[in-house]
Amino acid sequence: MSPSASSAAPAPRLSVVIATYNRLPLITRLLQQLAGQTLPPEQFEVVVVDDGSATDVRGPLLELKLPYALRVEVQANAGAAAARHRGVIAAKGSVVLVTDDDMQVASDFLARHLAHHPQGSRNVVLGRIRPDPEISDMPLFERWYAHLNNRMAEELSAPGAQARGNHLYTGNVSFPRADYVGVGGFDKTLGQSEDVELGVRLEKAGCAFLFAPDAYVLHGSDHVSFEKWIRRAHRYGMFDTHVSVKHPDVKGVNPWRLLFETNLLSRPLLASAVVAPEASRRLTHAVVNASQVADKLGLKGAAFAGTSVAYGMEYLRGARTEAGGLRGIAKGVARYLRGRGNNQP
Repeated sequence: MSPSASSAAPAPRLSVVIATYNRLPLITRLLQQLAGQTLPPEQFEVVVVDDGSATDVRGPLLELKLPYALRVEVQANAGAAAARHRGVIAAKGSVVLVTDDDMQVASDFLARHLAHHPQGSRNVVLGRIRPDPEISDMPLFERWYAHLNNRMAEELSAPGAQARGNHLYTGNVSFPRADYVGVGGFDKTLGQSEDVELGVRLEKAGCAFLFAPDAYVLHGSDHVSFEKWIRRAHRYGMFDTHVSVKHPDVKGVNPWRLLFETNLLSRPLLASAVVAPEASRRLTHAVVNASQVADKLGLKGAAFAGTSVAYGMEYLRGARTEAGGLRGIAKGVARYLRGRGNNQP
């Protein structure tokens, strides 16, 4: 196709944005699956943003023979939020779908998302994240993550349930590009929690949130390090604290909700991580070890429950670090208690 013909072609209705980092085989697999979509290829484009991978990503991807328009942006490593933001800004479609490079999709994935965006609507569509069939081979903490996704899907699928802004996740979500730009996009100062914070702003701006179990992805994982997983828990506690300060009216983003909303038996352990963060680390390791033993014995419920407690303890350590001590914690708890009096989730 000549450059002049290409420039005259109408913009696609849907843009798929994928941030990638050091995962060339996985992003290649996903792009090839997108080549088999039932949605005609002229109706969508794919924008990949390489967030500073150690080896060349753009060259190999552009060599792929794909039926749809593919653009590959390259930037110095700046984090997933910055990469996704760059992709959305570069997108030409009126609807943007964001997913992760380690996902797998069915042939009707894009069509199902687009069906939830009738002309003139302002819908934010949360697709389901299903575990990869090979999930049994993954570490306990990754299987626990899949368990949480399944539980949330069941809750949002219940009669009368309503998806809200604080449910937003970037593994499988679509939204009007104009609304994303209108609220300012991802907060790139957040190293994590940028998805939830964006969702809160989109809801406050008037977008409607829908859960679409039919627009699903399969999530595998190449995460094998428990140490990295526990560090992520700490960072989520830190950045959720930022989000709760920015949105004090939304109790669902307040990290101190764990002290009030979790199982009564778990609360003393969670509180110990707040009151004595260093001294309680042995307790966290003991909970982790007990969870692993339960997992080996086939006691899945106990293994997941223990993993939740261990994650929550490290998460609250992160929240305490960011709160700056007991005075900051007291302010955060007060924000949560005030938030329980309004209709925000």
